[in-house]
Amino acid sequence: MKGISVVPNEFSASAVSAGALFSTARFEVPIYQREYSWTTDEVKEFWDDLRQAKADSTYFLGLVILTESGDRFQVVDGQQRILTLTLLAVALRDEARRYERDALAEKLESDFLRVINYQTDEMEPRVMLSGELDSSTLEQISAGAVENVADDAGLSEKIIKSFLSLKRYVQLDIAPDPFKRLGEWAAFLTGNVFFAVFKHPDPASAYRVFEAINTRGRSLTTADLLKNFLLSQTPSADQKSVYERWQQVAEQFDSDSGTSFVQYIRHVVTVQAGHILPKQLYDYLAKRGQFSEANPPTPLLLLRNLEDYLPLYSQMMDPSVGGPAGEQLLDVYRAFNQLSVITVRPILLALSEHPNCLSVSKDLLRLVVRRIVVGNLGTGNVERRLGDTARKLKLDGDWDTRKRDLADLNPTKEDFIAQIGRRSFNKTVLSFLRKAVVERTITPNDDGALHLIRIKGAPDWGGFDEEELSYWANTIGNTILTRSERRPPDALSWDAFKRNMLPDAVEGEFADQLSDVSVWNAEAVEAEGKRLAMVAANVWYE
Repeated sequence: MKGISVVPNEFSASAVSAGALFSTARFEVPIYQREYSWTTDEVKEFWDDLRQAKADSTYFLGLVILTESGDRFQVVDGQQRILTLTLLAVALRDEARRYERDALAEKLESDFLRVINYQTDEMEPRVMLSGELDSSTLEQISAGAVENVADDAGLSEKIIKSFLSLKRYVQLDIAPDPFKRLGEWAAFLTGNVFFAVFKHPDPASAYRVFEAINTRGRSLTTADLLKNFLLSQTPSADQKSVYERWQQVAEQFDSDSGTSFVQYIRHVVTVQAGHILPKQLYDYLAKRGQFSEANPPTPLLLLRNLEDYLPLYSQMMDPSVGGPAGEQLLDVYRAFNQLSVITVRPILLALSEHPNCLSVSKDLLRLVVRRIVVGNLGTGNVERRLGDTARKLKLDGDWDTRKRDLADLNPTKEDFIAQIGRRSFNKTVLSFLRKAVVERTITPNDDGALHLIRIKGAPDWGGFDEEELSYWANTIGNTILTRSERRPPDALSWDAFKRNMLPDAVEGEFADQLSDVSVWNAEAVEAEGKRLAMVAANVWYE
């Protein structure tokens, strides 16, 4: 292609005006790039920057990375800015037509929007997008079908909103003198807006520059980077099908900037490679460092593993959905979710083909709860050991050996009894432990609302000094499960508590024993904690 010279140094870039860049080239956003993602806030910032720079004569729009593909440039990085600038050019062209500046409209059309195909004599778009939704939307906007576009739910809402925002900004800006200001805008975009263009004939080299920029600046999510890497390593003939497969997996996760999806990817990789830190995941998969004894999976093998584990992992996230796990195993998943424990999911994935999957999963749950009660599950070292355990289980399926390896995380029954009645826990853990005691099971239902018996701000209660209340308030002995989520407002003394809350206790609660207690003070909480500790030990050390 002509018009943009190839830079002689692989890691240098040349400054090119937007008019020179667009008028001498055609662009294609490859399928491995993310879809258009700018919001109206980002478009407003883009417009405000351009409008301010127009008064200062020049504006720099940053780096774009290109690689040649036939008669087009593939946009490795910069597609958001290129597309938004294209939408602005459409808005200016439409207004030029509206005010009968036909020559200016044609100039904007030929420089920024369309180019003739000399073989077919047809006009083709200068910018082609990867996704069918985005591509169709841009085509209709470029064709001037504004009214149809605005109400068409089958098109890209983000692109439509961005275009309509830019159109409104342009209309407001040129209103004082449309003829003059349209000319100023066209001249500014053509000759005074600049890109730094890095162009390389080798797609792999271009992608490495893109990768270096985005892994350092983190302007893309890890999910975006992984998708881009996967598709950049896929032959072009297979990219569409691989892209669709990736999207089908990604769509099963919340749109939270890819966080839950990346977590899933990391858990699947952990089964094969052992513990990988979140910040190491991309570098490990892209072979940018040695973070595991295991070699990273090929991109296609990773995708296949993501597809294979997805039905089971979906049940781990939401045990109400259908999938391969039976009801008793789903009860184990519910228990981990009640505890907000997700670090064990790689082990649960590794156990999916174990002949004693259910019993081993229950073993794992017992170990985790015992560790939570006596120690701390949330340290980096514990997560690393659990991740490495997942890999070993996947290799040999030997849970007995793995359990011995984790023996130091598994406290004795005596330590468990000594700790559970006296330790303070957060409400999530307290609720789960109390339910397990009341129902006498390691997989309790998530029924009933946990309440502290003695709460702060109960001046008529008595029986506790400040130090005692601080120590005992969040222990299991000072809790009760009731059917009502809301605590009665007058349950601010022991007698009022017994009168208003004990009748509402869930089935299996120790309401009768509590009603026999005459004074609820630190000694009573300690005694209740000891009694519950014995019941809990029988549950968790069958």
